[in-house]
Amino acid sequence: MSDLAMLRTMLLIRRFEERAAQLYGESKIRGFLHLCIGEEAVAVGVSAALEPDDNVVSTYREHGHALVRGVGADAVMAEMFGRSEGCSGGRGGSMHLFDVQHRFFGGNAIVGGGLPVAVGLALADHLRGVQRTTVCLFGEGAMAEGEFHESVNLATLWHLPVVFCCENNLYAMGSALTRTEANTDLVLKAAAYGLAAWSADGMDVRAVHDAMRRAVTTVRDGSGPVFVEMRTYRFRAHSMYDPELYRSKDEVAEWKHRDPIDLEVGRLRVDGLLDDAGLSALQDDVQREVEAAVLAAENGTDEPVEQLTRHVYADAAEEVRS
Repeated sequence: MSDLAMLRTMLLIRRFEERAAQLYGESKIRGFLHLCIGEEAVAVGVSAALEPDDNVVSTYREHGHALVRGVGADAVMAEMFGRSEGCSGGRGGSMHLFDVQHRFFGGNAIVGGGLPVAVGLALADHLRGVQRTTVCLFGEGAMAEGEFHESVNLATLWHLPVVFCCENNLYAMGSALTRTEANTDLVLKAAAYGLAAWSADGMDVRAVHDAMRRAVTTVRDGSGPVFVEMRTYRFRAHSMYDPELYRSKDEVAEWKHRDPIDLEVGRLRVDGLLDDAGLSALQDDVQREVEAAVLAAENGTDEPVEQLTRHVYADAAEEVRS
């Protein structure tokens, strides 16, 4: 992925989520909505280091991860509208995006819930002799969960091809890292299990990309799993229901000076690869893609009531036949 392509994808994620916030306020998107505005560099930098056949497991803050993996903006938006054209058939909503065609295995509403899934995918590939990397993205809050310890331990013990990618945005929901972790050095905490571990600037898409290329190369070489901490920050509240009383506006404003999109725009200008006209064209192109996705979602169809129990209860006759 070129530097310009990475910028365009970050712009797409940003505009998509800004539009989703507007639609949520209009009650067109319901349920929970967790935005990754400010964290776009992680999604783009990570995915740019992967192959289409690699596995990706994510969290409930996964819109950007899905988009950059190739899940169409129309399929993601339709899912948030609860339409049958959505990537999960309209049944999952914002927190449960899923697309097996793009090997995007969630979207998971349970903190840390994707970690054992990632280990399972990697174990399956390992046992079948399939050369594939599995990347698991999770927040720093998941590192206090039992699933983290069990998953990292087993992946290291079994030498599985997994990259554990921690998006450390400093606040697990509304709890500061310093209030939840006795040891805030997450790299050191992960390394205790015997796997290679390092950190990267999660506000810099190129730094993320470099760190992930190193991690993926290590895994593909057969050196076992890797842990990478992406030090990032979300500009919006934890969710649309969050009054955001746990951090100051001054802190958020300070982090916005390190906006990953502004940083990359500045670099491309210096490199002579982008000017005002080029940036405007990129923004217009992204805007059209997002608005087309919104229009498709608004005109989408709801799943028939007759399908209410589909994927919920096993058909007895079908179960016997299988």
